[in-house]
This record gives sequence, structure tokens and C-alpha cells, in this order.
Amino acid sequence: MAAGQGAGMAVRRGGLRLSCEVTKPMPAGCGGRPILIRPATAWRVVVLSRSCTMATVGMNDVKNGMKILVNNEPAVITETEYVKPGKGQAFTRMKYRFIKSGRVVEMTMKATDDVEVADVVDTDMRYLYSDGEYWHFMDPETFEQVQTDKAGMGGADKWLKGEEDCIVTLWNGAPIWVQPPNFVELKITETDPGVRGDTSGGGGKPATLETGAVVRVPLFVNQDEIIKVDTRSGEYSARVK
Repeated sequence: MAAGQGAGMAVRRGGLRLSCEVTKPMPAGCGGRPILIRPATAWRVVVLSRSCTMATVGMNDVKNGMKILVNNEPAVITETEYVKPGKGQAFTRMKYRFIKSGRVVEMTMKATDDVEVADVVDTDMRYLYSDGEYWHFMDPETFEQVQTDKAGMGGADKWLKGEEDCIVTLWNGAPIWVQPPNFVELKITETDPGVRGDTSGGGGKPATLETGAVVRVPLFVNQDEIIKVDTRSGEYSARVK
């Protein structure tokens, strides 16, 4: 085993392997370099003898929003249901979503099973710019910068033009997902002429925004106007000016 790495644990259920990897340097006293652990993160380190490993969580302690590793990919638990049948052992029905792909999977775990928490941290960062290949973000407190390619943006690139505050999901220190602000204000660069006096919107019309995103807007909205868009649904919210 390489220095600075701890042994992982795994459990198999339904053909899937839940596992944990430690790639960060170990805390002082574990034979590796000290590591700075941010407060309020979604993971913790347990020291056993002279080796370190990620924390295991019993099924009774599993909660929605918890980050775990499944087949060496980070996932977030979205739904849990504890089931105690009339006969047989109790079990937990768990649903989780892979952070990178968005794929949702359901899995049944025995009450005695454990899962291991992934080294996944949601960090508040500010979007700076894109050089065409990478999107660059900065931690406003530490001024540390990270970059990610289009795959790691998770579709957020179509809503960002610069200086937006985002939530960047880091896995082993690298961005794998970006959550943009719930609402952004963007300029319309192309759309059909507005219909004077029509404030109902009707079925709407497509409008191309300055970031390249296309949304449907009411008929009365014109080119060069700024609108507010809900990034969660990708829908028009209001006309700003």
C-alpha cells in the first residue's frame, strides 16, 4: 500500500460495489503528511492504529443528501426507506444519484450493512471565465482557483457569463459538478420581434441568450432586453429591462 493511503472497505449488494478510497495525505500520526480538514464537510477521517480510512456509516445513520462511493463513483443519496417485514430481516431501500452522470439507481441494503462516505465537498466558488476548453472558478475566501472541463460543468456553462457565485462539488479536490445560481440575468441576443400590446405571452417564442442558451420567452419580449431565467427549470422568469 502506498504511503499516505488507507485501506478501503466494500460491500456488495445487487451486483454493485460500494467502496471508499483515500487519496488525500493522512493526518499527522498516520505515517503521512498532515491534512487540513474543512469544517462542515460531508466526510470525516477515522484513525485506526497507524492506518487511516474513511468513515463507514450504518444503514440506521444513512440520510438523504449523504455522499457515498458506488463502483468508485461519487453518488448522493436522494431517498431512503426503512422496511421491517412481518418475516425475515429488516432492510433499507435506498435510492441514489450519480453526481457526474445524473443516473438514478435504487438499491436494497440489509440493516447490518455499512456504506462508506465519499470524499466529496460542496464549496462556494465564484465563476471567473472560460478559455474555451476549461471553466475557471475561485474560492473567494482563500483565492484558490480550480478548473474543470465541459463534462464537469454539468450543463451549468450555458447560464454563466462571469462573476456568478456557484456551488462547486469537489471529489478528491477536483471539480465534478457545478450548480449555478437559482436565477441569472442574461441578455437576449436573438429572437423574433415582439408583438406590441401582447402581454399574455401565449405560447411564447425561442430566444437565444448571450451565453448561447435558448429559452422560450413571451411574445412581447424583444431582442437586446435582459431577462431573468430560473436555471433549475431553464424557464423564463421575468423581464428585467
